[in-house]
Amino acid sequence: MPIILPALRKPSVRSIVLGIADGDLEEWETRRSRYSPGSLNALCSSTKFSRKEIQAIYHGFKQDCPNGSVTKEKFKELYSQFFPLGDARTYSGHVYDTLDKNEDGNVTFEQFIVAMSVISRGSADEKLRWIFNLYDINGDGYISPDEMLEIVKSIYDMLGKRSHPSVDDDTAQDHADRIFRKMDLNDDGLVTFEEFQEVCKNDTDISRSMELFSTALQ
Repeated sequence: MPIILPALRKPSVRSIVLGIADGDLEEWETRRSRYSPGSLNALCSSTKFSRKEIQAIYHGFKQDCPNGSVTKEKFKELYSQFFPLGDARTYSGHVYDTLDKNEDGNVTFEQFIVAMSVISRGSADEKLRWIFNLYDINGDGYISPDEMLEIVKSIYDMLGKRSHPSVDDDTAQDHADRIFRKMDLNDDGLVTFEEFQEVCKNDTDISRSMELFSTALQ
């Protein structure tokens, strides 16, 4: 059950060298005509990144998103560059929706870096909650069989020719059905976060899927 970290075009945020010059920070704090992120101290408090790491990540973010936020279509465009052998549009759209908590059609730098902090440095439970929210497409607090299939199929579409074994609609359906049956512990046709959390922590096969998730995410 893989997932992909919100990423920008190469060099990616992950590969940016830390220790950006102070001039970039001054530019950040003095810009008035464009979107201006909150203070570094506030971002340090709400994430698990240092000041220098936040400066470095912002430096990479603003290269692709100079206005300080990214639209859904732009996000899909940037995301798709990492998966030239597949179609990442549907999956990246779901990632975007998970990032866009206020549903205003723009993901800000703060939203981006808070999510990145959870994905890369959050506790196991924090990461599982983020993944659960991705699969809970309609935000009702449950994962339905259709939602499970939608995400699994979008992952297969994104991986394209890199999938092994090769994937067709039946493969995605079988995979989604198998995972859902394991997670629906009370057989009520819905997966709660508690069920999701328990199975992800205790089932070896699902744990391996989550490792694939983490690999794709990062």
